[in-house]
Amino acid sequence: MGRTASVNRQTRETDINLCLNIDGTGKAAIRTGIPFFDHMLELLARHGLMDLDLQARGDLQVDGHHTVEDVGIVLGTALRQAMGDRQGVNRYGHAVIPMDEALVQVVLDLSGRPYLACELTVPAGRLGDFDTELMEEFLRALTVQAGITLHVRQLAGRNSHHILEAVCKGLGRALREALAIDPRVVGIPSTKGILV
Repeated sequence: MGRTASVNRQTRETDINLCLNIDGTGKAAIRTGIPFFDHMLELLARHGLMDLDLQARGDLQVDGHHTVEDVGIVLGTALRQAMGDRQGVNRYGHAVIPMDEALVQVVLDLSGRPYLACELTVPAGRLGDFDTELMEEFLRALTVQAGITLHVRQLAGRNSHHILEAVCKGLGRALREALAIDPRVVGIPSTKGILV
């Protein structure tokens, strides 16, 4: 059985359907109604070598907040389900991603203990229809639902698109490393015997 998950979440604000294969090839079919966000999620899937099929409808006439946050909730839930008990995984992952003048570090632990430390200074308030402050809301929702510890730190950067692109590429690469199965790891990679 592959490490896959399908999650459907419907509220009065959003309706989201997501299928995830964490052992995929990076194929993505994403439609959230927010083109810049779609692009960022495609980068995450591509660099994480995860297959991601995501369709989201939200109350974009209000703003993008509910859609972006709820996509984070659904993707985090799918990651947690697809990981299962996390036997044999590397557990830790990191990436330092340059994107022209921007440099972003992403470090994570599939700890079972949700925590987000996010140090981003994004100059632009909006990129297309995307409120840049929502990137942190997406990351927070994802970490809480997936049960991961995530540190994102901007080391350099002036261009908002470059900064957020480096974040999403870095998150994909760090997840790919952490989720990889190491045949030398027996059981769950914790001296406690459990990841929580």
